Amino acid sequence: MTRTILVTGGTGQIGQELARLRWPEGVEIHLPPRAVLDIGSAQSIETMFARERFAAVINCAAYTAVDKAEDERDAAFLANAQAVTCLAEATRREGIPLIHVSTDYVFDGGKASPYTEDDPVAPLGVYGASKLAGEIAARSGNPRSLVLRTAWVVSAHGSNFLKTMLRIAATNPKVSVVADQVGCPTAAADIAATLQAIALRMIDDPTAPCGTYHFVNDGEASWCDLARHIFASSARAGGTVADVEAITTADYPTRAQRPANSRLSTRRLRADYGIVPRGWQEAIDEIVAELVTATASQEQRTA
Repeated sequence: MTRTILVTGGTGQIGQELARLRWPEGVEIHLPPRAVLDIGSAQSIETMFARERFAAVINCAAYTAVDKAEDERDAAFLANAQAVTCLAEATRREGIPLIHVSTDYVFDGGKASPYTEDDPVAPLGVYGASKLAGEIAARSGNPRSLVLRTAWVVSAHGSNFLKTMLRIAATNPKVSVVADQVGCPTAAADIAATLQAIALRMIDDPTAPCGTYHFVNDGEASWCDLARHIFASSARAGGTVADVEAITTADYPTRAQRPANSRLSTRRLRADYGIVPRGWQEAIDEIVAELVTATASQEQRTA
């Protein structure tokens, strides 16, 4: 009997990486497009669950435009909170696990050390507040829910800091990057592998741990540190490079305030699920190599 896992947000960075994973025999994932499943619509969710039976749900769908969220509060809360309420209710009725992806933005960044799952939450803006509301909806709506917070997500897909750096370097010899915000750069592929491990265990073991967990790649960096590593990695792979100038947050004002400290402790996940994150540098090198190779192949085809 095939067990199907519903994945929302299939076109995002993590969703695409979930699709690339090899799944065990007898397990498949279903990644419906928005035209088929609109998680902002309770009726759409009801229709999906009435038509198909799932073993678990991994919710990667989210409104992630941090700055735009300050002016689009309703849209952010619809996707990041109201939709989670509907998914939690549907999965609770079916008696299946809900694994929900959240963010470091639920914290204000004022702590001097990495955040644990039990630290007080205090989002600085609409995006963080909407994601916090989604966490509460997941935990209160389904006793078999697990919230996985992550941060600084990068991949070879979609829009992210790593791809932006390489794109800018293609036409600019110098970039200015904030050096006073610190976090844990994290590969979407590693988040996907973690979600897979959690989902499979929760499906097979009704007593598997639930609650709130953190997953990020091991180690820490500022955005400036990350940019410099990206270009060093790109240089080794034969890709574009640029000099990186360190600036402060005050030098680069944004509509929404960012946490100065986005570091997350993964100790609980290691203890309860045995998942040990690899270092962020290795993860970054892997993504840069993939992008540089893809660019070289494209250039050869168009030459």
